[in-house]
Amino acid sequence: MLRLSGAVARIALALSFSALVTPAIADGEVNIYSYREPKLIDPLLQAFTAKTGIKTNVVFATTGLIERMTAEGKNSAADVLLTNESGLLMQAVTAGVTAQLKSDVIDKAVPAALREPEGHWFALTRRARIVYASKDRVPQTAITYEELADPKWRGKICARSGQHTYNVALIASMIAHLGEEKAEAWLTGVKNNLARKPAGGDREQVRDVQAGLCDLAIGNSYYMVAMQKNPEQKPWADAVHMLFPNAADRGTHINASGMALAANAPNAANAKALMEFLVSPEAQQLYAEANGEYPVVAGVKASDMVESWGPLNADPLPLSKIAEFRKKASEMVDRVRFDAGPNS
Repeated sequence: MLRLSGAVARIALALSFSALVTPAIADGEVNIYSYREPKLIDPLLQAFTAKTGIKTNVVFATTGLIERMTAEGKNSAADVLLTNESGLLMQAVTAGVTAQLKSDVIDKAVPAALREPEGHWFALTRRARIVYASKDRVPQTAITYEELADPKWRGKICARSGQHTYNVALIASMIAHLGEEKAEAWLTGVKNNLARKPAGGDREQVRDVQAGLCDLAIGNSYYMVAMQKNPEQKPWADAVHMLFPNAADRGTHINASGMALAANAPNAANAKALMEFLVSPEAQQLYAEANGEYPVVAGVKASDMVESWGPLNADPLPLSKIAEFRKKASEMVDRVRFDAGPNS
């Protein structure tokens, strides 16, 4: 099986499927289709191989892996799908490219709220959808998602596209908690409070807070770690403090990276071994240190920086429950014309 990672994998994905679809038959391999960058998972895979002797082959892409698995069908080389967001896992289930996995190890390690009820996927890490607030202009130390619609923040909020999977999940959670009518009124209020038309990624929102274009930015918690490690972006991170919405009541919304067994996995036993390894305390510790995310397994500590933020009071709403409202959330984004900006 050809080993693909990093730039090589991205080039390979541009080639024809026929040149790459080569079902693996060796007993000592597991083939990973990954939306997560190789540098983030390499330490985990090296530890897995050292422990089991099973070789890992990685195909990485930022988009299109689920579509590729669909096109490959029964000839797919994929044993597992590794994603950077739970929405992709749900998309994979809908596409029919995942299989049920029966594992007492995973069921015991990963809370039910972070697993698909029928065993089609489970979370590997968690991240909070938080508010980055200007240190200079926002003295308050607590906030709720509901407050983001308060007119006092008119022209002071930066956000990426409402159709991005992270925001769709947040909006879906608001529908679950508030009901559709109140959630739409809330989203309209947030849109009215935007400082500009949604653009860029989560880190760019923090950049714009530092630049004075807005006072609040909506983003994932692990980007604080990423920005602190990047000399160009560290000033952005140093200009803000982190507010965990609803920490004092129902808890902060979380989304998750995760994993699924491929429907036509040629190395299913090795795939199961990898999946169970990734929920072991050893692997969870490595993952937390590498990515600045929260472990899903109880008793495993996050990195020192993440620990310094204090305990996470996570919204207990199951990811599968949030998934039920994703379609409504996406439709709502279009209905209120969120991405058209505050004056639309």
